[in-house]
Amino acid sequence: MRSPALRHVLTHLITPLLMCLGMGLAYMGAFVTPEPHHLPVAVVGEGPQAKVFAQTVKDRAGDQLDVRTVATRSEAVDLLESRDITGAYVPSAENPELVVASAASDMGATAVEKVFTPVAAQQGRPLTVTDVARPAADDPTGQGLFFLLIALSIGSYASVAALGAAGAALPMRVRALLTLGVSAVVSGIGALLAGPVFHLAHHDLAGVWGLAWLYSAGILFIGVGLHTFLKRWTTLTMMVLFVMLNFTSSGGLFRPELQNGFFGALHAFWNGAGFVEGARSLLYFGSDGLGREVWTLVVWLLLGLAVTALAAGYERLRTPGAHGAHAAGGAHAAGGAHAAPAAHSAPAAHSAPAPALPARDADEDARAREAAEAAEAAEEEVEETVAV
Repeated sequence: MRSPALRHVLTHLITPLLMCLGMGLAYMGAFVTPEPHHLPVAVVGEGPQAKVFAQTVKDRAGDQLDVRTVATRSEAVDLLESRDITGAYVPSAENPELVVASAASDMGATAVEKVFTPVAAQQGRPLTVTDVARPAADDPTGQGLFFLLIALSIGSYASVAALGAAGAALPMRVRALLTLGVSAVVSGIGALLAGPVFHLAHHDLAGVWGLAWLYSAGILFIGVGLHTFLKRWTTLTMMVLFVMLNFTSSGGLFRPELQNGFFGALHAFWNGAGFVEGARSLLYFGSDGLGREVWTLVVWLLLGLAVTALAAGYERLRTPGAHGAHAAGGAHAAGGAHAAPAAHSAPAAHSAPAPALPARDADEDARAREAAEAAEAAEEEVEETVAV
């Protein structure tokens, strides 16, 4: 391609076009057709009759449901609060009941209700739905934590462009300290949104802030470390990791049992799921299962620290060469200075070799051009990230 300007524009168009494709595949693949896949439910009752009833429900549903029997309603409630099941059906000739915990997933509770409403209708009785764990009144659908996740993610991965690109001239230890500061600010904003602003967290706000900090710091350290190697492709990589694969597998809109196997599998270890499920555990389920989600976020943070340390080592390996060249230039200049008196003592005809100053000026001009190009590239990357 003969036009450098046209080539420059086309190169920069690659990122948004790939994002368009990736976002379409990820979001539509994860959210467009939610269907139960081995959705765990329970039938309350003992004896052969309960087991036959449970098997009948399982045979009708096929792979959509995983049906178990439990002896008592209280046992079913315990399983709901630990999120081992999505709903529990209590058969009754007079008043059949479905017990759910919509704070775990409003969509999951709705899916279970759709399954068991026809079952109760066959008995000629209306189905009573009892919700043992409702979300906060200010978040009736329970999806506020998902949108909080989006806010934290944008603040984190967008800051990577500033820390990695605009801050590329800073030593890695300075960028790491800035990363800690930015993660504290982003998580603080998240805590303000969750608490005083939208009242998603009526208690344990400090715990929500801690989860948000772990989540944000993990993303930031991964991004700052990757930027050393990927440069302007870091934005696309961060979008894939922490938007396309992250939002879709977080469980914020649909539980993994309502998604295809790929996104359901990611839910088990991805950091977005760790934040959403950890916040749910803290706010609605008495911290049940919170430890596992905290460890998920800690592992992602440790991964980010490892990537950043690797990037710091890589940059140190590159720096000595630059220092060596600078030292060689200094030695050359010093040699020229020592040679100057001898040149003055020689005849004028022999004191006209090519001066060193123009060469140094050329080196300085080249370094200035490189710095200007790097600054321009950094500005373009920040603008591209903000636009996304």
